[in-house]
Amino acid sequence: MLEAGDRPDFGPEHLDGLVDDLLALLGPRGVSTLDRALDRASRDGSGMSPILSAQQPLGRPDAVCYPKTAQQVPAIVRAAVRRGVPITARGKGTGNYGQVVPRFGGLVMDMTSLAGIRDLTDTTITAEAGARMINLEQAAWDAGRQLWMYPSTAQSTLGGFLAGGSAGTGTIVHGRNHMGFVESVDVVYGHEDAELLHLEGAAAQPMVHTYGVAGIIVSATVRLEPLQDWKCVYASFGSHHEAFPAAMRAASIEPKPRLLSADGATIVDALPSDPALVHGRASVRGIVDAAALEETVAVLEAGGGRIEAVREGLAQTMRLSTLSYNHPTWWLQKAVPDTYFHMECQGDALVTRLREVEDVYDGGMLHLEVGHQTMFGMINGVYRDPEQVFAGVPALEALGVGVHSPHQSYVDLDADRVRALARSTDPKGLLNPGRWQR
Repeated sequence: MLEAGDRPDFGPEHLDGLVDDLLALLGPRGVSTLDRALDRASRDGSGMSPILSAQQPLGRPDAVCYPKTAQQVPAIVRAAVRRGVPITARGKGTGNYGQVVPRFGGLVMDMTSLAGIRDLTDTTITAEAGARMINLEQAAWDAGRQLWMYPSTAQSTLGGFLAGGSAGTGTIVHGRNHMGFVESVDVVYGHEDAELLHLEGAAAQPMVHTYGVAGIIVSATVRLEPLQDWKCVYASFGSHHEAFPAAMRAASIEPKPRLLSADGATIVDALPSDPALVHGRASVRGIVDAAALEETVAVLEAGGGRIEAVREGLAQTMRLSTLSYNHPTWWLQKAVPDTYFHMECQGDALVTRLREVEDVYDGGMLHLEVGHQTMFGMINGVYRDPEQVFAGVPALEALGVGVHSPHQSYVDLDADRVRALARSTDPKGLLNPGRWQR
């Protein structure tokens, strides 16, 4: 199995043979070696990281293919493994860590044409890996149901979210996406005799958050719950030192919110123009159950807040979700280019020791998300160099803050377990290689 820096040993003859195989399997529109296709498959959201941006290009494929049916996926994998060419599965490329950029070239398998929703019950929805999360949520609402969770980038695909994501709208109640969200997956391993395998329950969980190094998710069944009457609440505050504690108190109201985000005035001023986002004032934004609306409003007002808007409907919940998680950092970077970096943080100290946390970095500003049993968010600071970014980690940890770096593309959740799994599911190390940190 290939390790962190190991490059698969393949040459032009292997690629040419694979392209011929794929043309026979998929037809002329099912595979491309054109520069525009290769360039597109070389990018994701890692431009948010000045550290990863400085390392561009992170990788570039030699060919891109576009399966149209689930049964084509194992045939593609068999052909690539037989030729010794690495394979990187890709959805919409909305991740921020470079996970889907092919480190060593080879084949990118674009899954976005596999977008069908196959089945919907009272408790689950089954869809292909390329189905967009916004379409799954719409289908669920139409049936009086809702997803357990979805990412803040609602245009992300189901397969990409499960392979690369770990949290989203709905996690306040349910935790991260490997904690009960996934009922089953159909997956393809990196074997010469690869087939489509169906994994249920506990057997499906190891495929989540593995960046596709242990198997390619082709379809999945995820959990639904009864649709709640959601209201989108926007409150403004004179300072985020008022807003953050108010958000923390609002998080304990039952039924619990689906999402609760907060920002200081500088970040708010960078967000898309909206009368509910008041210039010069901090913001708390929440998707709350109608049964909790009155109490939530009372808590926010008691904390110094002013209610700016209460909205409803699927489009409004989606809009509010797109102002959560990494997105405020993205808008801040867009408003002030080439200035800020971010680090992902977790812990109640983000609220209880807010001033100290922000003082760790020059120009420190925290975006807050209320999470499952704790606070987490993005600490933004003025970027000078990588050493300055990572030098702040011990100081944050000393304050009781857990830190995760968004400036790397290695498997970082249960890496030893995933590595052990991949030794059997991808014995030649051809699935998205280069994801192991020595």
